Amino acid sequence: MQSLQEKAAEWSGVATEDAFAIDQTNLFQKLGLQTFINLSTNFYTRVYDDEQEWFRSIFANSNKDEAIQNQYEFFVQRMGGPPLFSQRRGHPALIGRHRPFPVTHQAAERWLHHMQQALDTTTDIDDDSKIKMMNFFRHTAYFLVAGDELKNQNQQVPCKHAAGR
Repeated sequence: MQSLQEKAAEWSGVATEDAFAIDQTNLFQKLGLQTFINLSTNFYTRVYDDEQEWFRSIFANSNKDEAIQNQYEFFVQRMGGPPLFSQRRGHPALIGRHRPFPVTHQAAERWLHHMQQALDTTTDIDDDSKIKMMNFFRHTAYFLVAGDELKNQNQQVPCKHAAGR
């Protein structure tokens, strides 16, 4: 059986080594806090304005300002900065935090579409950093898809005691 990381690599088309190339450079030191705030603001503006209702509905019960803060704090922490997210919210636990949402292949691609546009239009991010970040985002999006599919499989499989009834 494939691990979640193996599924993420297969589905995303991004090798695990390429996804974690973000660890070879301290992107927080290189880009600075404001760049991460700008990226997350740019991204969530696109998400909340998405023309596809099915995608917007995923975020309907989320506060946009909180979503922006959660995302940039996670990015800062994951990309070499202080543990802002963990200090405020605890361990990131990405699969668990995304459990209430339909994290499908279609949703991952739509999310990645907006993130690519946000990266492309956020100034102060050099091309090398954009590539490293997008590889990480693509791999992580499909890691969450794999986690969501595992969750759905587990919900549909009755326990061994229920099978005999």
